[in-house]
Amino acid sequence: MKIPTQMKAFRFNRYGDPAENQRIPVPEIGADEVLVYIHNAGLNPVDYKVQAGKMKMIFPFHLPLTMGNEFAGEVAQVGSNVQDFQVGDQVYGRPDNQHTGTLADYIALDQNEIARFPAELDFQSASGVPLTGLTSYQALVELGHIQPGQKVFIQAGAGGIGTMAIQIAKALGAYVTTTASPQQTALVRSLGADQVLNYHETYFADVLFHYDMVFDTLGGQYLKDSFKILKPGGHLVTINGLPTYEFGQQHHLGMAKSLLFAVASAPLQRLAKKYHVHYDFLIMHPSGAQLQILSQMIANEKLLPIIDQIYDFGEAQAAYDYLESGHAHGKVIVNVNH
Repeated sequence: MKIPTQMKAFRFNRYGDPAENQRIPVPEIGADEVLVYIHNAGLNPVDYKVQAGKMKMIFPFHLPLTMGNEFAGEVAQVGSNVQDFQVGDQVYGRPDNQHTGTLADYIALDQNEIARFPAELDFQSASGVPLTGLTSYQALVELGHIQPGQKVFIQAGAGGIGTMAIQIAKALGAYVTTTASPQQTALVRSLGADQVLNYHETYFADVLFHYDMVFDTLGGQYLKDSFKILKPGGHLVTINGLPTYEFGQQHHLGMAKSLLFAVASAPLQRLAKKYHVHYDFLIMHPSGAQLQILSQMIANEKLLPIIDQIYDFGEAQAAYDYLESGHAHGKVIVNVNH
């Protein structure tokens, strides 16, 4: 594969600026890295949160920044230390925060952040797996410690995270309750949800109790009320709450920032103490090894990415507008090179 010197990229120059199509150099790879030619990119709410500057307190990014945090493509070049991948391999992944930018022709990233995707998927569907799949897996397994027979409540089951989390929780043997509109009840039930609450009519905290885990994606009052439905020793994992002191330390963000997180999350920590449960804020980390586990789930027909809309590269902003509207059920995908 002949690699050009320049490539297209959908990026913004300053926080709050609109993203636009630009021409930038193709990245060079290190000895442990691979260069991937991107076919498709999956979009996620974290993308426009980063663009708005809402994540810079947690992770400082180098600007200008290319949008996008998950992809499917083929290996175009391998570093001298790379042994498990070769040119032409079809792979998917979620880059780390130093290598963001999947709405571009190419991306350079560490070999440990990618995996071959199963033959059951094409590039479009594969690009919708890495970020939501890894987020759900890490919430349920690393932090939630889900065991067969345990009860899990997953907010917003028809969303990009929800459709993944329901399937992974069921593959782990859990009893799954979720929320959905009447129009999406059939979808979440088809993914394995055992109990579906119509959030227009029923508030989860009024009817659920003694759960082993809550996976919160909404934050705010929904997050605060989630403590009430857990059994003592249960786990509340959120991707839309506040980081803790432990989060800052684990991510090597420094003492000052960790202490700031401790102060900000103190009300939530008090709720955790009141109800004798564990509270964790999650930002997923890249993992090729965990992607291989998800690939096996897909091959075993335990996991299927749900695609809502597919846009062409020139429609990337319209794709983000649709995602931000909150109407997406499943993943929003962009054809980068298709």
